[in-house]
Amino acid sequence: MNNPVNSEPARSKFKKALLPVVVIISIFSFSFVEDLFQVSKNLDIFAAIYKQLSINYVDDVSSSEMMKNGIDAMLEELDPYTEYIPESDIEDYKLKYVSTQYGGIGATISNRAGKVVVAEPYAGFPAQKADIRAGDEFLEINGVSLKGKTNEQVSSMLKGSKGTPVKLRIQRPGMPKSMELNLTREEIRQNNVPYYGMLSNNVGYIKLDKFLENSAQEVKDALAELKKNNINGLVLDLRFNGGGILQEAVKIVNLFVDKGVTVVIQKGRNREKSITYNTFSTPLEPNLPLVVLVNNRSASASEIVAGSLQDLDRAVVIGQRSFGKGLVQQTFNLPYNSLVKVTVAKYYTPSGRCIQALDYTHRDTDGMVVKVADSLITEYKTKSGRSVYDGSGIFPDVFVKPMRYSLITQTLASRYHIFDYATQYRNLKTSIGDAKNFRLSDAEYNDFIAFLSKRDYNYDTRVEKLLNELRDEAEKENKIGDLKPEFDALKAKVSHSKKNDLVLFKDEIRKVLESEIVSRYYFEKGRLEQNFKYDNELNEAQKVLSDKSVLASILNGEGTYKSIGKPGEDYSANVK
Repeated sequence: MNNPVNSEPARSKFKKALLPVVVIISIFSFSFVEDLFQVSKNLDIFAAIYKQLSINYVDDVSSSEMMKNGIDAMLEELDPYTEYIPESDIEDYKLKYVSTQYGGIGATISNRAGKVVVAEPYAGFPAQKADIRAGDEFLEINGVSLKGKTNEQVSSMLKGSKGTPVKLRIQRPGMPKSMELNLTREEIRQNNVPYYGMLSNNVGYIKLDKFLENSAQEVKDALAELKKNNINGLVLDLRFNGGGILQEAVKIVNLFVDKGVTVVIQKGRNREKSITYNTFSTPLEPNLPLVVLVNNRSASASEIVAGSLQDLDRAVVIGQRSFGKGLVQQTFNLPYNSLVKVTVAKYYTPSGRCIQALDYTHRDTDGMVVKVADSLITEYKTKSGRSVYDGSGIFPDVFVKPMRYSLITQTLASRYHIFDYATQYRNLKTSIGDAKNFRLSDAEYNDFIAFLSKRDYNYDTRVEKLLNELRDEAEKENKIGDLKPEFDALKAKVSHSKKNDLVLFKDEIRKVLESEIVSRYYFEKGRLEQNFKYDNELNEAQKVLSDKSVLASILNGEGTYKSIGKPGEDYSANVK
């Protein structure tokens, strides 16, 4: 019997079956070669233009600056996360996106009208140990005047190798003479977890504000410490957390989810960038009641944690809709110690949704980036069948209306009046009570009002802006003469009502004042603890965790708490 593989009919069938494969490979090969040709051609053109400009342009040009501008313009057409990092910016890049460590004195600075002012020292580091305070002005560093220096230049002068000395001359408000201080730089480590502790009803609390190196281990260590108190619930606070390393997010989810569960799926045009991330170890707390707090500044890795725990019905998400960044970046080395960070994929939570809110690929006719249309938003289901949506960030299970500050409070803060009063308060009082219970008295609030009497805090209300617009229109139509008395009367009434704003918004202003004052004595930890009593999202989280039936009903989609609306709509959570 002949071998069928070697027979003519079989060989003919094999050739026919192989023909489409050959065609596909040929098309792919042609396409690949064509792409390579276009890349080579465009690079040659770009290099030729760059060379001619450098040699022949009428004025002197910085060739390196011109190249940087050209690269930035090219990348700007893609998305804001794809960026070029020259060698000079590498250290800042690592500090922002990778590591939390550097050598320095441990203080943030701000530039106010040309003055370099300490915004906040970090507890336990050289600046704080030398009693450098928020509000102090840096005059000199190692004998070099800081007049005209930018924040970046001053920051660079303050940083250095661990153990090296740095001499500072500072001016403290209210003191007649400047002071000279000698500090020794230390390794400054900004924790990913700036605070953890116990709330009422035996609930644990962990604040995670970034996903850089070691963030998962920090959360794990904090959780292990809280477990010693026999906690019956946990709040993981991801508000204002802009994200970081994807793998750290997977590890954090793994603390609460069993081994072998899909956390996030990464899909890219390049097949090598398509990766499924599963939990890989035994969880520390697979059954502990859990709430995750998010807001519109929670992004990227924060949304992976919140979205995955929501899809798996492992946690209740409370707060406001998150930012909506569903893109993954990878860094590639370039010549001369530079880097390029490229968006290589989109990520998808376990239900299959991508929460990217802005469509950078399909822009409008003016080239502007647009949001994913409401008509394109798709419904997905969590593990237990609850509805979740793509295209618009993480939609919380329980919505809490965000705090909106009045114009008077915004003005007092933006013009540093609250900051400066807290500076004066700290320089006059050596101590206050504990952070959680600190309260500004009515007499002290009146002192703050007196403090403002010599300061400008004038602002235009919305009514005033509308009146000014109306007045402009009346002038264009030559009707201002008839209407001027009415305009003046209305403006006088509005101006009079503004004088009462310090009384009308007293509680709100006092809250911000208390937070700033407490931070002068207890730093970031104190600021957080002092704000607990005013924190609506945190209070809502404790209510949910205190009632196991409510918690279960939310996770089962039974409607004890009912979130009304879909992404794009205004909605709130109601107790039924």
